[in-house]
Amino acid sequence: MNYKQVIITRHGGSEVLQLVENEIPEPSAGEVRVKILATVASFTDILIREGLYPGVPKPPFSPGYEIVGIVDKLGDGVSNFELGQRVVALTIVGGYSEFICIAATELILVPESVDAGEAVCLPLHYVTAYQMLHRIAAVKSNERILIHGAAGGVGTALLQLGKLAGLQMYGTASKSKHQLISSLGGIPIDYKNEDFVQTIRTLTSDGVDVVFDPIGGGHLLNSYKTMRRGGRLISYGVSAALAVKQGRFLIAASTFALLPLLQIIPDNRKAVWYNIEALKKQHPNWFREDLTKLLNLLAQKQINPIIAERLPLAEVARAHVLLEKSAVSGKLILICNDG
Repeated sequence: MNYKQVIITRHGGSEVLQLVENEIPEPSAGEVRVKILATVASFTDILIREGLYPGVPKPPFSPGYEIVGIVDKLGDGVSNFELGQRVVALTIVGGYSEFICIAATELILVPESVDAGEAVCLPLHYVTAYQMLHRIAAVKSNERILIHGAAGGVGTALLQLGKLAGLQMYGTASKSKHQLISSLGGIPIDYKNEDFVQTIRTLTSDGVDVVFDPIGGGHLLNSYKTMRRGGRLISYGVSAALAVKQGRFLIAASTFALLPLLQIIPDNRKAVWYNIEALKKQHPNWFREDLTKLLNLLAQKQINPIIAERLPLAEVARAHVLLEKSAVSGKLILICNDG
């Protein structure tokens, strides 16, 4: 029996994504074969596709950072799952596929009442947002936060979770996305036509407590300027590298060079890097606890992932183009199999 998956044939643009067929995999001992219902096309996948994300295989391989699916077959020694159960996982790679074999220890059960397309939004974007807010920044009620890319996947998750935490929220985005930010409880800032540093100073007088910056490079300096004393800058991406053809690796490198320099400025402000994969390896129990909590919040309808569109897996290249053009607000879900 064959199955379909999308692979990266080489690093490059969306044209390197190819839909291929292979023989269906068999789970090894301790693994579960999952029939994937949905995955998410994300900016992280684009960084992986472009060769700007460390620690992933060399091409050819299948991207796909997170999945939700149905337990299809159990490997030897797996007794804590049953056929037909719905599960979710952070895969890093391999999710752009109809099937995947994954260690049973990586799977978390999905509540019956939860929509699969909404559940798959949680392992990367919502866990990232939750951990940056509570594990890294340790936010307190009434603190002010600035969210760059506030209409994106992590941005909308930060807004929803920030509202639950009682935070004052500001978010940068293009003008067309301001209504979404306002509806989620944030004060929008038009980064294309406003100096966000000056706008924050005007709105708050002394700055914000936490900044979440997925852009990186020199953008971190301006983010740092928006903070009040005791502020925390959380850097978690290098999307600035995608905006240029030359010097992409230089932008990524400058991000990691700037952060330790900002750390030594004696002004009681902090600048740190966050990576979900690294924190998951360091504190695996945190990831399981945080994702389980988020699944319960979803079941209770306290969070509501913003889904821009649900596309068939074969349209993955179009999904990447839409992301690169910032043409959508929220998540692009790739449907891999019918439920």
